Amino acid sequence: MTLEDRVLELFDASIEAKTQARDVIPSAIVAAGEAMVQSLLNNGKILTCGNGGSAGDAQHFSSEMLNRFERERPALPAIALSTDTSTLTSIANDYSYNEIFSKQIRALGLPGDVLLAVTTSGNSSNILQAVQAAHDREVRVVALTGKDGGDVTNLLHADDVEIRVPSNSTARIQEVHLLCIHALCDLIDGQLFGIE
Repeated sequence: MTLEDRVLELFDASIEAKTQARDVIPSAIVAAGEAMVQSLLNNGKILTCGNGGSAGDAQHFSSEMLNRFERERPALPAIALSTDTSTLTSIANDYSYNEIFSKQIRALGLPGDVLLAVTTSGNSSNILQAVQAAHDREVRVVALTGKDGGDVTNLLHADDVEIRVPSNSTARIQEVHLLCIHALCDLIDGQLFGIE
C-alpha cells in the first residue's frame, strides 16, 4: 500500500462515517438548533466546552456565533469555556480539573441558556460535572457524542438533546462533529435571519 492509498482509505472512512451519521442524526441536529434559536431569541447565550480536539470544536462553534458563519449578520452570544487559561489553571490548581467547566457554568449560566458539551467518549469527568452544573442552573444541554454516548447519556434530561455519531473511531467522530457544528450554524442563521 502506498501512502496515497492510505490517504484515500482515510477519505473513504470519513465519507462512510458521515453517510452512516446522515441516516440517524439529522433530527437531533434540528432539535438542537431549535433549542439554541429559542435561547437566543429569549436573550440567552450558548456556552461551549470540550477537551482536546473537542475543545477545538467547542471554540470553533463559539467563534462562528460571535463573528459570522457564511453570511454577514449580527454577532450572537456564545462563550467557549476552554479558552481562559488563567481561569482554567486556577480552578484546576485550587480545586480539581474536573471542575474547570462546572465552576464557570455556575457563575455564567443563566436559566434559558444552552450548554453545548462536545465529547467523543461521553465519559470525561469535567464534562459530566458541566452537565450537572448546567441542570442546576436551568441551562439546557446539547451533547455532541459518539460511540455508545458514554455516561453523559444517563445525565441528560428529557428536554436535552444528544447528537450521537454512530462510530467508535475518535477521529471519525470528530470529523462528523465538525459537520454537525456547521449544520447547527446554518440552521441558527437560517431561522434567525432567513434562508439565503
